[in-house]
Amino acid sequence: MLICLTASHRNASFDLLERLSIGAPAAASHLVTDSDVLDGAVVLATCNRFEAYLDIAGDDAAAVRATVEAVSAASELQADEVLDSVQVLGGGDVVQHLFAVSSGLESVVVGETEISGQVRRALEDARRNGTTTSDLERLFQEAAHTSRGVKTRTRIGAAGRSLVRLGLELASSRITDWAEARVLLVGTGSYAATTIAALRDRGAEHIQVFSPSGRAPWFAAKHDLVAAPDLRAAIGQSDVVITCTSSEVPVVEACDLDDGARRIVIDLGLPRNVHPDAADVEGVELLDLETISIHAPIAELNAETEARAIVDDAVSRFRAQALEQSTTPALVALRKHVFDILDDEIDRVKRRGDTTPESAEQTERALRHLVGVLLHRPSVRARELGRAGRGDDFTGALDALFGVRPEPVADVPSAVVPLADRAARMRDDEADAS
Repeated sequence: MLICLTASHRNASFDLLERLSIGAPAAASHLVTDSDVLDGAVVLATCNRFEAYLDIAGDDAAAVRATVEAVSAASELQADEVLDSVQVLGGGDVVQHLFAVSSGLESVVVGETEISGQVRRALEDARRNGTTTSDLERLFQEAAHTSRGVKTRTRIGAAGRSLVRLGLELASSRITDWAEARVLLVGTGSYAATTIAALRDRGAEHIQVFSPSGRAPWFAAKHDLVAAPDLRAAIGQSDVVITCTSSEVPVVEACDLDDGARRIVIDLGLPRNVHPDAADVEGVELLDLETISIHAPIAELNAETEARAIVDDAVSRFRAQALEQSTTPALVALRKHVFDILDDEIDRVKRRGDTTPESAEQTERALRHLVGVLLHRPSVRARELGRAGRGDDFTGALDALFGVRPEPVADVPSAVVPLADRAARMRDDEADAS
């Protein structure tokens, strides 16, 4: 059974999400091995949400508690504090939620595209950790398929804007000419590349980059920027400072900004890259994720409505397929039972030796055709009962009539990545880079 623990900007503080974004990924690899109530887990921790998708083998309350305790300990938080901040979803609500999340419909900025790549990477991490199951694989792959459908069939991406672009839009009320503005970019990750594209769309020409990890020269050469060797000196030369690093501690302190100059600081990092005290420095206007989220625009009604309709359709199909497939193990057991009997009978006829080879071959073809015809209606009925939520009726009937019971279904090895999923990942990579 699948359940989901979710905490986002809607029901949790940014401080708590910030701590979880650090600790939860580290705890993910131990969730399954250290618990006897979890078969699988995929953990998604981003700048404005924490999610744990769990395939549970036992009591759901025990699974929730075990997960909360693990991520709380790794994040140096009190378990009760985390438990009070997460919402627990079960059944069809898990499917609805992930499909909407991966399509950008639950983001701070509705329609932002970064989340689909983050969902994909969460599954990849779970595969590496060996914590996926066949049910989780199917759920996440269908979520990726749905998000691509939303992206290609609606204008939701245009209706909502990424955090980067929204931050720049808020700053534009203070920047009269981006072509003349001196910009310092602190960070060289995926957000940094997105930020450069957004800056150049606005006409920015004077961009320096500083990297706490020393990657600035390489990144600057790749993107035709100027590498800054000293952070404080680069800040002193800048009108706009944009931070987007993965550092777990603030990179920019209040004292780095106290030269009396007026400047805008946009902090896109989680954890924060800029110390909150910077907001008190004279002349500094700090736009952090919490501030930006307050100004997130409401998506165009039609685009969001169309996107949610696509998600609803995908959820309905997923549920119908899941119900239909619930009878598959029983149907496989029935076919094996019947064909084993058939094979034994054919072998018996051949051993008797009272027919010619040609006659025996014709008899075998006829018998196999007959069995196929006889199994057709039970196969159709099994799928019908599954879709109607009566799969147990079919399984019980087989047991009562033939003593046939389905074998347990083994999970797909987590190291196996389906070819279709690899192709989807390549398309998502191209979309994320654009």
